[in-house]
Amino acid sequence: MQPHQLRGNSSLRRTWRWLALLALLALAPISTGRADGPTLPANFVDTPVISGLSGPTEFQFADDGRVFIAEKSGVIKVFDSLSDTTPTIFADLSRQVYNYWDRGLLGLALDPKFTDPDPQKRRPYVYVLYTYNAPPGQVEPYWPGSGGSDRCPDPPGATKDGCVVTGRLSRLTANGNQMAGAEQVLITDWCQQFPSHSIGTLAFDRSGALLVSAGDGANFNVPDYGQLGGSSTPLNPCSDPPNEGGALRAQDALTTGANDPTSLDGTILRLDPETGQAKSDNPSAGSTDPNIARMLAQGLRNPFRFTINPSNGDIYIGDVGWKTWEEINYLPVGATSRANFGWPCYEGIPKQDGYKNLALCQTLYNQSGAVSQPLLVYKHSDTLGVNDSQPYCQSGGSAVSGVAFYTDGNYPDVYHGALFFADYSRNCIYVKTPGAASPVVFARGAPSPISLKTGPDGDLFYLDINGGTLHRIRYISPNSPPIAVARATPTNGIRPLRVTFDGSDSRDGNGDPLTYEWDFDGDGQYDASGVTVVHTYDTPGRYTARLRVTDTSQASASASIDITVGPTAPNPPVINLLEPATPLYQVGTAIRFSGSATDSDNTPIPAENFSWSLRLHHCYTLTNCHVHDLFSLDGTDSGSYVAPEHEYPNYIEIVLTVTNRYGLSATTVKRLDALTSDLTFTSQPVGLNMVINGTGVTTPYTTRVMRGGAVVVSGPQMQMLDGTPFIFAGWADLPPQNAPSTVGWTRDITANAPTATYTATYQIRIFVPVVRR
Repeated sequence: MQPHQLRGNSSLRRTWRWLALLALLALAPISTGRADGPTLPANFVDTPVISGLSGPTEFQFADDGRVFIAEKSGVIKVFDSLSDTTPTIFADLSRQVYNYWDRGLLGLALDPKFTDPDPQKRRPYVYVLYTYNAPPGQVEPYWPGSGGSDRCPDPPGATKDGCVVTGRLSRLTANGNQMAGAEQVLITDWCQQFPSHSIGTLAFDRSGALLVSAGDGANFNVPDYGQLGGSSTPLNPCSDPPNEGGALRAQDALTTGANDPTSLDGTILRLDPETGQAKSDNPSAGSTDPNIARMLAQGLRNPFRFTINPSNGDIYIGDVGWKTWEEINYLPVGATSRANFGWPCYEGIPKQDGYKNLALCQTLYNQSGAVSQPLLVYKHSDTLGVNDSQPYCQSGGSAVSGVAFYTDGNYPDVYHGALFFADYSRNCIYVKTPGAASPVVFARGAPSPISLKTGPDGDLFYLDINGGTLHRIRYISPNSPPIAVARATPTNGIRPLRVTFDGSDSRDGNGDPLTYEWDFDGDGQYDASGVTVVHTYDTPGRYTARLRVTDTSQASASASIDITVGPTAPNPPVINLLEPATPLYQVGTAIRFSGSATDSDNTPIPAENFSWSLRLHHCYTLTNCHVHDLFSLDGTDSGSYVAPEHEYPNYIEIVLTVTNRYGLSATTVKRLDALTSDLTFTSQPVGLNMVINGTGVTTPYTTRVMRGGAVVVSGPQMQMLDGTPFIFAGWADLPPQNAPSTVGWTRDITANAPTATYTATYQIRIFVPVVRR
């Protein structure tokens, strides 16, 4: 296990992909109410408090008890309280928002004086940060959308040439629970080519300045320094000089010039919330470049979430890493110089192999003290936070997706002042308590956490983007709350439908006796009590029955079950998935899908009742995968999607859900695996060093990649082997290069064949002695 290093602060992050995924379940004859949840320390309980959301990405609590929740599509909902089940749509920005892969509405903040009791001081402003659906200089909606999500057509292809977009920071005015007037755009910037590492978090510091984060918008499969693009997307579409684009936009503040626009990619900004301009006391406020003046920090890969320590105002940044490292970086309040966390020249503390031979990185390496090291780093392979009482969260992949400080509340004293952080890929929440040498697991199995913060009563809250739920973690002492488990037989049928409900699998953590209450129609009124009860439904419809169990200390838990009653005996649809006919696909080729469905009486179900989704499982082992939502399409019985490139191993699932006239649904899933290429890289002589898609290797080396995918290979111009100097001469399969780089060489390859071998040739470098006369 790699030790966790508590240091100053630095760079780099890993391709974070998180994207919203709907859980699609077919009805079964017997249903069990869901009561499972994450594993927590003793006396802590995880409770879903708001559900039914669609891809929620961020939330904020107003001082008057309201809860604002942003959904990735661009919709903002307001709940009057945590018990409110009927939200109001505050704003719908879906026309402007580019909701695709990791792009969408991701940042949300309320003005610090949003609910000020003095009307003269009140500032009813809601700030939003989202991926704007247009390239630089264009207007929305530029990229097409349908069926609930936007698309990236091919050409240009999401991971091939990229659908170029910008980011947008705006201010909305609230009138009660709804937006009033027009959106006030403060910034449109952040040129980004590929569908991850988009914009991130909004928060106000203690002085009232607005803080903003954003990722580099670069390719997550190969080293990207601005060389990617094609006929449909110009090479280097963000207009950077050669070898200064892609991930190197995170270092734009170092490469200013008349032909080098300064991007806001890979930075933390500090702004005047009235204008979007730099605060006058920013470290670089005197710069003639307004974007540099806005920056508190640069050199970040994907600072998706950050938080402010309420005790002193310091900033803690979760930066999603690439090949190896996750970081939490530290930015002290009132810093007098702009911080540089080093990406892409550094990942974690080490230099990043895929970029280290580039001139810009070489320049950075030669500047002593130019880069701040991370406060905390951990490898993707680390079994982070293991102790005797808590098993580790599954490792192999990582993505820091939430950061929060705990201050006031009824948690045990050891947690006061503790730093919590969530990892989306691991479904885990960690905690580093004050004085502890390293973090430990706090919540194992926390579902797809995408934002983390403290809320009412000081409790920790997090959003489950895939499950569409806001969770609350409470501490109940000394009693352990019960767990509710409800069963029903049957769950659907013809009226009158006699249903037997059984709560006997419910249990209490302390072994206390439980009381059982049943709400048969979901109206909030409990209709019967007892471990087992029977209820007859006489009216057709869909009902949500609820069980509430309570222990002797009055701690309670609930579980629910859906009941469907039809005028005739309803059954779920029967689905026939016609395409794809083959379980294999290749990058850049169209995956075609089609299907049909019938009711139990063989009546065809119309295409308007079909719902498709494609999801990519990115795997580290056969059983350790996380999910990216690629595409959704409703109201059609067929469609197509061009297969994207992604780090291998992975697979795609096509999910078809069909709903019949009784409201019953059935789902079928088909797995597709990528065709692959085994590429061998060697050298003459063997034993020399190369970098393959950002990973340093020694030749000969064989790697498996997706067929049709891109591979970027690089290496130093000169290297030593057994004390002998060798200089790069070219490739065995290509003509000799005429003007090799003085720092290093790079080659772009497309993996088109099942196998291939590439040989880099080196020659012994002969030094001619200089004779002085």
